[in-house]
Amino acid sequence: MIRGILFDKDGTLLDFEATWRGFVEDSLAAVAPDDLELRALLGDLAGLDPATRRFRAGSPVVAGSTAEVAALWAPHLPGRDAAELEAEIDDRAAAAVLDGPTAAAPDLPGLLDGLRARGLALGVATHDSERAARAHMRSLGALDRFDFIAGYDSGHGLKPGPGMVLAFAAAAGLDPREVAMIGDSLHDLGAGRAAGAGLVVGVLTGPAEAHELAPHADHVLGSIVELPDLLERLGRA
Repeated sequence: MIRGILFDKDGTLLDFEATWRGFVEDSLAAVAPDDLELRALLGDLAGLDPATRRFRAGSPVVAGSTAEVAALWAPHLPGRDAAELEAEIDDRAAAAVLDGPTAAAPDLPGLLDGLRARGLALGVATHDSERAARAHMRSLGALDRFDFIAGYDSGHGLKPGPGMVLAFAAAAGLDPREVAMIGDSLHDLGAGRAAGAGLVVGVLTGPAEAHELAPHADHVLGSIVELPDLLERLGRA
């Protein structure tokens, strides 16, 4: 039986493009205000296609951490230190809550309440900072629904390593086989597999497409809105 659900944040709990495209474009304008060529280069390094304004599935913004993005950008920004740039991006990401992140479900708190009513522990495992994750969940009225929130800076390692999944299981008093890992990227699915999660589910509210996720997931859903029905059909929670 599944007794806990661990969600990725961006592209899973949040609609990735709607939440982060504008943020990344604003960040590019902030770090390279007068150099469109440099801005295009940094955007490409971040995996943002300037023509379609969509993120590639392998984008470090999708699967990596703020530290990775900062390390990619810093060599092209004379006088900018990667650690300083990382802190600046993290500050901007936490403040992005002011513009309102876009949830992947019309009523995220209600969806989470329904899952909690089944007796499920809920958690978030993101490559964003823990501070930003908490700010985003608070802005959506969902923070108090979660028993566990981990970011890239929480000390559990990065996905696709098993650390975040195992830390959630330990915090909730569960065996990893009682955990369902839900995410929109191969890193999320890989983390679930590496930890021995009992259920690994892909969702299509991030850049990856169904054919990319399907070989690595037990199930692929359009969004987390379909998760309660899946659990009902499987009789796993």
